Amino acid sequence: MLTPKDLDLKGKRVFLRVDFNVPLDEECKIRDDSRIKAALPTINYLLEQKAKVVAASHLGRPKGEYIPEFSLKPVAKRLSELISQEVILAPDVVGEEVLSLKKELKEGQALLLENLRFHKGETANDSSFAQLLAKEIDYYVNDAFGAAHRSHASVVGIAHYVEKAVAGFLLEKEVDYLSKAVHSPPKPYVAILGGAKVSDKIPVIENLLNKADSILIGGAMAYTFFKAQGFEVGRSLVEEDKIELARKLLDRAQAQKVNFYLPSDHIVAAEKDPNSEVKTVNSPPLPPDLMGLDIGPKTVGQYSEIISEAKTIFWNGPMGVFEIEQFSQGTMKIAEAVASSRALSIVGGGDSVAAVYKAGVSEKISHVSTGGGASLEFIANETLPGIEVLSEK
Repeated sequence: MLTPKDLDLKGKRVFLRVDFNVPLDEECKIRDDSRIKAALPTINYLLEQKAKVVAASHLGRPKGEYIPEFSLKPVAKRLSELISQEVILAPDVVGEEVLSLKKELKEGQALLLENLRFHKGETANDSSFAQLLAKEIDYYVNDAFGAAHRSHASVVGIAHYVEKAVAGFLLEKEVDYLSKAVHSPPKPYVAILGGAKVSDKIPVIENLLNKADSILIGGAMAYTFFKAQGFEVGRSLVEEDKIELARKLLDRAQAQKVNFYLPSDHIVAAEKDPNSEVKTVNSPPLPPDLMGLDIGPKTVGQYSEIISEAKTIFWNGPMGVFEIEQFSQGTMKIAEAVASSRALSIVGGGDSVAAVYKAGVSEKISHVSTGGGASLEFIANETLPGIEVLSEK
């Protein structure tokens, strides 16, 4: 995979696709700038090499309209602080004024375009919009792993209209680590999957059944699998339309001799509420008036033991409603078990990433992915549209 180090950058205009989709508070102030910081190695390198940097990102879902609260103004301000020089914020993404700003850029200067998704052509991967993005641009660098699974104009389309297209250092790092989890991973390979819905994880489970030795299931998605086995799960969340599919996945795991684990005990309550009375029950059936909201201590012990013997670990999705304290212990303990392991450990997905930071163990994880949806799609498909187009180029 080519990177900016393979380019002669001096005096060249570089379109840098970044993922600055940062969380904002009610006053449009940045709550967490980690996505901006993740792109700094690439940005700083481009500037040091005297490139003229045109950075671009989306923020939120404005759906093709200009919505002031989705402006990248706070991002431009924070990036200016982080690189210790002014980042010019363009008034738009394309147009004559933006074109003039591109042309006026000096070597080692940075321009940040407004929110890409203010234009419908971005998500539609419209070729004429992609050509406008590429106007006056020499090279394209994609450092937005979190958007690399999207066939959008700034991720895929633009690459066809520039001289060279390469991966930024963050994208390169993500692909290097995730490739280890899909191409000949060291065994035993343990996959930990949580979250609410089986439907979000179907392609991932299907591909992991060809690679993993053990799959550990947690979160609400476990109850769809229990229901597929004919067990009652009380008021737990179940995807009724995915029960048959869950049954097929269980059968396939058995046929392929993959150890497919469901929780052996559960933290249950009447409501997903911090004030609810909490009980621990063995499974199943679950009491008809209660719902499963976290894995229990027996499951934590069993899963932790399996994790301790792993040489490769991929984790996506929390084990329970970890935002609420009394339903967070399963997720926290699994985070600690993954961090204590000597395995190559990869954590992908917003909630899983939040969990390892909340548990204070992020530095003990081999790789914490910056893209939830993108990491899942990479594990499922072993490539992404934003990566494919770089290979083609």
